[in-house]
Amino acid sequence: MKRIELLEEVAAAYDLVVVGAGPAGMAAAATAAAHGFSVLVTDEAAGPGGQVYRAITTTPVGRRDVFGRDYWQGAALTAAFAASAADYIPGCAAWYLDDALQVGLSAGGTSRTIAARRVILATGALERPFPIKGWTLPGVMNAGAAQILLKSAGLVAAGRVVLAGSGPLIWLLAAQYLAAGAKPALILETTPPGQWRDAVRHFPGFLPSPYLRKGLALMARVRRAVKVIPGVAELAVEDEEPLRVGWKRARGAAGTIAADHLLLHQGVVPNINLAAAAGCALAWNEAQACWQPETDAFGNTSLSGIAVAGDGAGIAGAEIAAMRGRIAALAAAEALGKISHEACARLVAGERKALRRFERARPFLDTLYRPARAFRLGAAEAMACRCEEVSVARVREAVASLGVQGPNQLKAFLRCGMGPCQGRFCGLTVGEIIADVRGVSPAEVGYYRLRPPVKPITVAELAGMKTTAADIRAVVRS
Repeated sequence: MKRIELLEEVAAAYDLVVVGAGPAGMAAAATAAAHGFSVLVTDEAAGPGGQVYRAITTTPVGRRDVFGRDYWQGAALTAAFAASAADYIPGCAAWYLDDALQVGLSAGGTSRTIAARRVILATGALERPFPIKGWTLPGVMNAGAAQILLKSAGLVAAGRVVLAGSGPLIWLLAAQYLAAGAKPALILETTPPGQWRDAVRHFPGFLPSPYLRKGLALMARVRRAVKVIPGVAELAVEDEEPLRVGWKRARGAAGTIAADHLLLHQGVVPNINLAAAAGCALAWNEAQACWQPETDAFGNTSLSGIAVAGDGAGIAGAEIAAMRGRIAALAAAEALGKISHEACARLVAGERKALRRFERARPFLDTLYRPARAFRLGAAEAMACRCEEVSVARVREAVASLGVQGPNQLKAFLRCGMGPCQGRFCGLTVGEIIADVRGVSPAEVGYYRLRPPVKPITVAELAGMKTTAADIRAVVRS
């Protein structure tokens, strides 16, 4: 792997551009480079690994037990990527992509566009919005952000730490905090109790998966050390200094707890912004309650030459992400004549055999940890759109009084989705609120119509770009 520090050193064209250096991106790049591709991997982080293997080559946490065996399994994937012939530019945002496979990049205060013969988007996942009252206050943050601090800097939240929400990451982060010597004060578990009954019909498929033993051991370790309140149906930050977290269980029990930090999490969803802005068709995934790009069995989207691999194509976990990355790279190799159809089919068959072992766990996990509808819709006082400071109540009022049909129409009235995050914090919440008020499915409401730049860039960057046809197309709306 050739590490590139300056954007001007990136070549003008590549056989394959991979956006994202997580499990899917690293696997795709190493596979493609092994088949003779010229490959560029661009990633916003300072080093490879994505979120799940973040800082795996640089973490200051020396004790391997803190992150667990699954984290360190990423070392082999990272080493294979490092040994490949791919070009790699960290600290670089991909802010533009079109159907001509022109890619806009921004790094070090400069921007430019490059050409690709194929593009694989390995943009990974985002934490789902969790709009409760007080979720924008100091001391309240996503569990994923707390995990980033631990992995990249060896830092844990100080004082009384309360974890609230649902999903595997809550239990994983609690176990990692315990191993780091920072015992959480309380876990407020928001998984609706009835979902266990719904999930049990999928248990035969989950039983032989690798996740069962690991999950049970993880939860048992946390429950032995940390108080857990299950079935929480209402959650709010009642006071700011200090934080006072109020909760109420579905069966009526309620309480409050003083905290220095509240870490929120209710699952992850695909990061679809670049794919959506490029024009890739999206589909509503009812089981996971989120949008994802429409893809075929090889990750190919509705736009020729653009594939999506990993959690950006649907939440499935790190192991599946890496396999999807390799499958997308092999499909690209066949499309560009690097390997024969027969060779591609043979190699893909091996990946799919391993893939099925992990995929069988998804129906159980998706059913069990589907976030409660009340928390997806948000509390009336909560900020639905953090960038423009628009509350859930204001969104509901606008939809009801103005007859708003979808998120794009709402932009004209409340500016939701027009801030720096480009809908990453509010897109799902706003869509579900509109669907709820209208009494229809989020699939009927649709998602934001996104346009580049999908990541903030400066006017100076635009002014400094060479005025090629590709550059003009990237910044001028047709």
